[in-house]
Amino acid sequence: MTKMNMVQALNSALMLEMESNKDVVVLGEDVGVDGGVFRVTEGLQSKYGKQRVIDTPLAESGIIGTSIGMAIYGLKPVAEVQFSGFIYPAFNQIVSHAARIRNRTRGKYASGIVVRTPCSGGVKALEHHSESTEAFFIHTPGLKVVMPASPYDAKGLLAAAIRDPDPVIFFEPLKLYRAYKEEVPEEAYTIPLGKAKVVQEGSDVTLIAWGSMVKTCQEALQLNAQNEKYSIELIDLRTLSPLDWPAVHKSVQKTGRCVIVQEAPKTLGLGAEIAARLAEEDLLSLKSPIVRVTGFDTMMPYFKLENYYIPSPERVLHGVKKAMQF
Repeated sequence: MTKMNMVQALNSALMLEMESNKDVVVLGEDVGVDGGVFRVTEGLQSKYGKQRVIDTPLAESGIIGTSIGMAIYGLKPVAEVQFSGFIYPAFNQIVSHAARIRNRTRGKYASGIVVRTPCSGGVKALEHHSESTEAFFIHTPGLKVVMPASPYDAKGLLAAAIRDPDPVIFFEPLKLYRAYKEEVPEEAYTIPLGKAKVVQEGSDVTLIAWGSMVKTCQEALQLNAQNEKYSIELIDLRTLSPLDWPAVHKSVQKTGRCVIVQEAPKTLGLGAEIAARLAEEDLLSLKSPIVRVTGFDTMMPYFKLENYYIPSPERVLHGVKKAMQF
């Protein structure tokens, strides 16, 4: 075991998967010589060569289209899109082709690409650099969508995504890249896709989050612990599609209350789907209305207003209080 931040954990996963599987290739803008804009791919090209770690032109549609062709041929491409706000030119390739190849060919071919992309805000970046686009891809049949919240999970989930036969959109919350370090095994391991994690057990209310909002919720738990007012259960979804519905239902049936925290805009976000499913299936277990703590239905603002947009620990606790005091 060694202490790693999320960047180091992701790099370790890529190193080990490329070592164990010669079909794994990495491609994207500046992933080779520069090691990626956040240095996630640092050292890969010097170890595995330019044939397997490929610096591409600035053309997201070309990066993903090429990756789809590679995957159909039998390779395992891991494509990097530098920021999730840059993914739109490749949206057609992902939604119309990567997600559909298996169905289109009735299982003859698959497109098991992994699209890595930093997402979300909190670092005062420019326009298109802080977006939360997960709902677009969760809504698309044929794609798996993953968003880790810790270095340990990031390494295990990325390894599992690379080994998965289906296309995976792998969101990496850039605010968490170097936020903290934790013990991570140096050897390879996987965390199964589609399995949520109970970060903290509780009995009064279920708090559901993913990505950078998990850390925000943990900070809210620390504020709550100062007076130990509520017993809060925190669930980190980890995989957003397929989502671990049994874990969600089990927790809410136990606590009877639910607060969902997402950084993305409120309307038609993943939180809305979770709330709808809970209302459909767990209505008689609920003691209060479901509460959503989210970003707003606006573009991510420039840096002076960014902290007003992104849910804070205080806003999360206010949501918990609202659920508890109904």
